[in-house]
Amino acid sequence: MGNSASYVPPEKESKIYPQFEADQAAQTGKVFAITGCTTGTGLAAAKLFAKKGAKRVFLLNRPSPRAEAALAACEAVAAEGCVVTHVDCDLTDFEAVRQAAAQVAAETKESGLDCLCNNAGVMALADKATTDGYDVQMQTNHLSHFLLTKELYPVLVKAVELRGEARVVNHSSFARNGPPGTKLTTKNTYEYLGKNGGNLGGDGSSMICGGARWVRYAYTKLANVAFTLALNDKLGGSNVKALCAAPGLVATELQATTARDGGMGSGTWFMRWSQSSEDGAVPLLHCCLSPAVKSGELWEPKGVTGPPVLKDPLERVCLEADRAALWAASEAAVGEWDLDL
Repeated sequence: MGNSASYVPPEKESKIYPQFEADQAAQTGKVFAITGCTTGTGLAAAKLFAKKGAKRVFLLNRPSPRAEAALAACEAVAAEGCVVTHVDCDLTDFEAVRQAAAQVAAETKESGLDCLCNNAGVMALADKATTDGYDVQMQTNHLSHFLLTKELYPVLVKAVELRGEARVVNHSSFARNGPPGTKLTTKNTYEYLGKNGGNLGGDGSSMICGGARWVRYAYTKLANVAFTLALNDKLGGSNVKALCAAPGLVATELQATTARDGGMGSGTWFMRWSQSSEDGAVPLLHCCLSPAVKSGELWEPKGVTGPPVLKDPLERVCLEADRAALWAASEAAVGEWDLDL
């Protein structure tokens, strides 16, 4: 497997997902919203929400033939009474995110939103800015999800009032652990989360040697965990739970997109050890559905594949002061968030 536009993810048999699916309780009456679910782990999760009888499932994707196919796939497996809805959502555009949030909020004003699954992500893309001026990876992977969560917080609280609990689930990666020296600090938080798109190190593509594309990606995945911890700090025992998952090594279109953009400088040989999209979705789904999880937790495979385990402690990922800096930098990008409703 090489670094080329012709790279196709390998076919992988699901090993842990079938039993996981069978073990899940019905989600009758619940409302889910998930970003980035045209393929991969996001589509696997969205289909299970629908299959288990959720009242509503909102698919937040950019409009495309793949989005149309994802909607059809979810509708095909949806339990009777489940309504699946596509919502246009371009995470590289803050105004588009606000419009998507407004649609979901309007349609869940009475029912509330039980789970917001911030799944979408891009990986190791070129050093370029969005139209808003931010790094395309940081805006897609973190800042727009921060904005989406901020805008949908009132309907998450509504779900708590009606059914006792709601969840925000962010999707990180073991890439948060590297390259060596990758760590959120108060200083570099403002660098990577500021309007510095196109000026963050260039386009080095070696994952092994710490190419700049991969450094930027690592910081976005650290931001996902830091956001989870910061939100948990802010919620202070609220029944809106903040959780984080990481999928392990998964064969999805993510690697193909990165290869087409020139980001797989170390090749794709390691994908021989990957797992299926369904298996990779299990940690995410565990955080969304398990009655036993607690706010502030991170779940991911013990190795690069396998069932999720609780990762502890998270404090080493970013200190409390650095989490506060990430929150402040995120608000500077998308507006202040009033948690006192």
